[in-house]
Amino acid sequence: MKKTLQMIIFFTLLIFLSACGLKHTNTLEKLQDEGKVVVGFADEKPYGYENEDGELTGASVETAKAVFKELGIEEVEGHLADYSELVPGLGARKFDAITSGMAITPERCEKAAFAEPDMKYGEGLIVQKGNPLNLHSYKDIAYNEEAVISIMSGATENDFVVSEGVGEKQIQSAQDIPATIAAVESGRADATTATEMTLLMALESAESDELEFVEDFEQPDVEGVPSYGAVAFHPDDEELLDAFNEKLDELKANGTIQEILEENGFDAERNFPEENITTDIVCKGKEKEYIEQ
Repeated sequence: MKKTLQMIIFFTLLIFLSACGLKHTNTLEKLQDEGKVVVGFADEKPYGYENEDGELTGASVETAKAVFKELGIEEVEGHLADYSELVPGLGARKFDAITSGMAITPERCEKAAFAEPDMKYGEGLIVQKGNPLNLHSYKDIAYNEEAVISIMSGATENDFVVSEGVGEKQIQSAQDIPATIAAVESGRADATTATEMTLLMALESAESDELEFVEDFEQPDVEGVPSYGAVAFHPDDEELLDAFNEKLDELKANGTIQEILEENGFDAERNFPEENITTDIVCKGKEKEYIEQ
């Protein structure tokens, strides 16, 4: 009787699980079956942003779209989030992937699985017109204790400036790039930093006569510069990551990724990652050992 009851429970459970539609063994199969992927992104031109029609676009986004299309996933549903919310949101399964030119860092690699690099970039600085504090590097800011720099919350530049000696009290946090620009324009901050392309496009959009881009900005000699950007996935989604990397490699080889970079204002020769720089190398913080090889 007891054995019969156990068998009944077993088959009932089996029928229940089948009825629940457990036909997806991994995230890749689920996304391919649904034909849609949910992507978290921060509003940062030219990497990821919403255009005037409310569509998700930018160099990182278009790269992700191209790869997902090769995987049979046509629809990319974008969810706008603060930069600092992207990795936690990925871990909480709010997104299937995150992008926006997010730099691969050893710290982020502990919480997210990055695809292979699809771009590289350096840093930039915007100051008030005439550069009254004569700021040309992060060290210049560190040497002037009265100088205040506004930085987007969660951006790698927060760590960069600290590593160059900028004091915590000198750093003003902002929600996004337009907010950092507004802080400098209003005089609440003396400078703002982000990637070079981000600042150039932000300055163009601001149409302000009160700001200027520091043309002779000295790149910091810190880990993570240049930065390598990539799409990131949940650490458990190995099948999705492997499939994405395979198609990404094909699109790099046929020139599609380079074209996307050019179409979004980048220099394909300067901003395309070196062949010998892999995500594994960057996650270990050893990219500078390979850059000039």
